Amino acid sequence: MSENECIFCKIINGNASGNIIYQDDLVTAFRDIHPVAPLHILIVPNKHIASINDLNAEDEILAGRLLITARKLAVEHGVQDTGYRLIVNTGSHGGQVVFHLHIHLIGGQKMRFPMG
Repeated sequence: MSENECIFCKIINGNASGNIIYQDDLVTAFRDIHPVAPLHILIVPNKHIASINDLNAEDEILAGRLLITARKLAVEHGVQDTGYRLIVNTGSHGGQVVFHLHIHLIGGQKMRFPMG
């Protein structure tokens, strides 16, 4: 899938609607349109990267920013003490549906384990 066809790239660039709650020079975060919990935010790199398998050494700062942003948003949404889940699906067997790397930040309720 090209960047021109990627829905997440379109949201990042303002060419598609998305409930963006955070954006900086490296990452964008927006609410999932099909939430599985009261808090369900997607955190994506602004640069099109298909999956975690496509990260390179040059993406080390970006990868760190994704996690730091997840922590920041967890604090802003008040789930840092009760807990939350971060999920990165990779590939079709891993449950990845949109092939633009993203982290699901899920919280606001007790999580089941295992998910499935």
